[in-house]
Amino acid sequence: MSLVRVFRVADIPKGAIRCVRAADDDLLIARNEGGEVFAVEDRCSHDGGSFQDGSLHGNVLTCPRHGAAFDLADGSALRMPAAAPIETYRVRVSEDGWVEVEVEDDE
Repeated sequence: MSLVRVFRVADIPKGAIRCVRAADDDLLIARNEGGEVFAVEDRCSHDGGSFQDGSLHGNVLTCPRHGAAFDLADGSALRMPAAAPIETYRVRVSEDGWVEVEVEDDE
């Protein structure tokens, strides 16, 4: 596992989401109103679509297509039509202000 810098925390406002590619993973980075940053896979477990136009309310990410909702802290599905969780990634903000996500190393 290695940490990959994706962008500066100042580049994502509080209450916003942003889709990125890190290593070989499509990720969604979310920053809640409290400033906490989360990273999850950018793929709804219901239909496999991107969360690009989804919404964020607290720590809950809602899929833009069918309204499935997920807890960003643990990836659990909170609302149908999703029943399966989404993958979460360890994320941190470095001392110099970069959002860093832990991803699998290429083999």
